[in-house]
Amino acid sequence: MTAPASAASAPRMPFARLNALDLPPLFSTLRTEGPLSRVITPAGDPAWLVTGYDEARTLLGDKRLGKTHPAPERAARISEAAIQSGPVGSFADEEREHTRMRKVLTPAFSAPRMRRLTSRIEELTEGCLDAMEKARARAPHAPVNLHDHLSFPLPVQVICELLGAPQSDRDLLRDWSTRIGMLHGGADSQQAMAEFQAYTGRLAEIKRAHPGQDVVTDIVQVQAEDPTFTEDELTRMAAGLLFAGHETTSTRIDYGTLFLLSDPDRRERFVADPEGQAHATVEEILRMAAPGGLGLMRYAREDVRVGGTLIARGDAVLIAINAANRDGAVFAEAESFDPARTPNAHLAFGHGGHYCIGNALARTEMRVAFTALFRRFPGLRLAADAYALQEYDGERLTGGVAEVPVLW
Repeated sequence: MTAPASAASAPRMPFARLNALDLPPLFSTLRTEGPLSRVITPAGDPAWLVTGYDEARTLLGDKRLGKTHPAPERAARISEAAIQSGPVGSFADEEREHTRMRKVLTPAFSAPRMRRLTSRIEELTEGCLDAMEKARARAPHAPVNLHDHLSFPLPVQVICELLGAPQSDRDLLRDWSTRIGMLHGGADSQQAMAEFQAYTGRLAEIKRAHPGQDVVTDIVQVQAEDPTFTEDELTRMAAGLLFAGHETTSTRIDYGTLFLLSDPDRRERFVADPEGQAHATVEEILRMAAPGGLGLMRYAREDVRVGGTLIARGDAVLIAINAANRDGAVFAEAESFDPARTPNAHLAFGHGGHYCIGNALARTEMRVAFTALFRRFPGLRLAADAYALQEYDGERLTGGVAEVPVLW
């Protein structure tokens, strides 16, 4: 669709960043003008951008917004990625599908399952750090890319455990996750999604014959009892887990490392007591490093008024979590990284009925990763200026950096 004249002069997303750690300045500029702004999506369509914390929190919990659209063929498109590109699911059945999704996925994040998975995350993390050490031994004077050895491989290995996929398939899942989330991926992004959906279908058949303690087994068992639970829903659910559980966690480990290493005093405080400081440090990383430059995609199911602004039924809404988490009206010295910050009611995992069901897993991965990393390599330091690292922001839905070069 074509943007109306009233939106013709609106800024186009994603916005330009000055460096990897600071948000695009335009987020702050727009917030000072008002918590809601008109923008143009990467696909060229109009949308509302929410940058204020209070408004973001309210809209995240507002059932008048959803991921479906009353007329999908006329909906504003967000990007050319295969995920978060436009409306998803049935407008009439959205609430039912959402309730079922949470019911299906709740066992995956039960306390017993999380305890078993935590010990496995610890094992996988040590394996990643072993690989880092070997890479350093092969070239003692060259930096090691932490992104390639820890941030990227660890989350995809955890996703293999969660889905019940063989670890030997992790490179396949990593490739699909990357291609699915390319903002301008177009046909290739859609092809990656089709390949992953076919893979998920094959994995589901295996789990029907040989159940395990994993998410795909949970899904097929519920599906067997519910004839309205389609294969499309099954694969969409798995794709969402793959993308959310891999790409976003990977980016947060990268950014968290950069935040910790960009200030020597901050690094020393963490190194002195990684276990004791991990929880609060991870919460501040989540606040500061909410990945991606677009925000969470929603569509208005009916007219919604926010302050003096009317969001009309069918309008696209992008809730900029990263901007809301740096709203100075809520967080003192919002642009400063402060692990001692309390309270820290960030919105990294959303709010309300759509609060991320995998938040405990993401937090566990991050705590384990940072604790093990700095315990193993207390002398870890950056081999480049954190503010000069190359970014993916113009290409990937989740943003991120291409490398995190480190020495020790």
